[in-house]
Amino acid sequence: MYQRFFGLTKEPFAMTPDPAFLFLTGAHREALAGLSYAIMGGKGFVVLTGDAGTGKTTLLTKMLRSIPPSRASFSVVLNPMLNPDEFLEMALLDFGIPHVPASKTQRLILLREFLSESRKQGKISVLIVDEAHKLAPSVLEEIRLLSNFELADTKLLQIVMAGQNELAAILNREDLRQLKQRISVRLTLAALSRTDVEHYIRHRWTKAGGETHPFSPEAVGQIARWSTGIPRLVNVLCDNALVLAFGEGAAVVTAKHVAEVASDLELREHHPGPRAGSPVNGAKAPKGADGMANVHAAVGTFPSIERRMPEPAAPSRLARLATKLRLGEARQS
Repeated sequence: MYQRFFGLTKEPFAMTPDPAFLFLTGAHREALAGLSYAIMGGKGFVVLTGDAGTGKTTLLTKMLRSIPPSRASFSVVLNPMLNPDEFLEMALLDFGIPHVPASKTQRLILLREFLSESRKQGKISVLIVDEAHKLAPSVLEEIRLLSNFELADTKLLQIVMAGQNELAAILNREDLRQLKQRISVRLTLAALSRTDVEHYIRHRWTKAGGETHPFSPEAVGQIARWSTGIPRLVNVLCDNALVLAFGEGAAVVTAKHVAEVASDLELREHHPGPRAGSPVNGAKAPKGADGMANVHAAVGTFPSIERRMPEPAAPSRLARLATKLRLGEARQS
């Protein structure tokens, strides 16, 4: 809608997890390195956690593209709302096994044969489970049992579980202690700092073909404030603020534009959990089982404001403007 107006070749703040737009903070770089290290080193079990919208799926996509198919086979389960039988079936299908038997015994035999053959070919087999914080306890137990596929010197199946911060609390449950004991590497993604938000916006703007981004320093401050450093919310705020500026013919996105978008979206500031930049309670990140430093970013918070934005009595100006602009584009086409 506004790409030509701002001299862009593509949309800079799309909601899809495009690795081409991936912005790597120090924590993101460590997490990406940790994922590759754990998988290629055959560490067995990896857990990646972070607040909603911090870029876990994008990071996983980047990791998937960075390892050539000649080195690894991947099965990616994106929908965790499955029972154990459905989960096993989904894992087999995504490994490229087309004919999945009805019997669970036969399924497990088929999976072991696949893993062993892949190993003979010099390939690593990797099971990735996204949104793992939504997994039922019975499925988590199924995943633990899948980690039993091993040889004397190596694991036949590498398992990566990615989920929101509550996954860490789930894994601390007494009934899941056997699963927790098998985790060799834990990684955490944190919210962006105020400086990171500025760099993030500049990075995505450049990747979209732009030069100097149009957000005023005050607007960037408001974006950092209302997004609480969550990249997904940064995208939403930036995209909608650009629509408002474009509708006004304004070359600069101001703090007023951002505040109006925040009001339309009924955002409120909150404590986002871990934030990049400082160790938790001043302590250093603990070491993993193989000396791999766990990427635990610090707990930093934005001011807490319990006041919610009032619900608009009528469609917001942004909604009316977007409709008007789209109708104008339709007439031109």
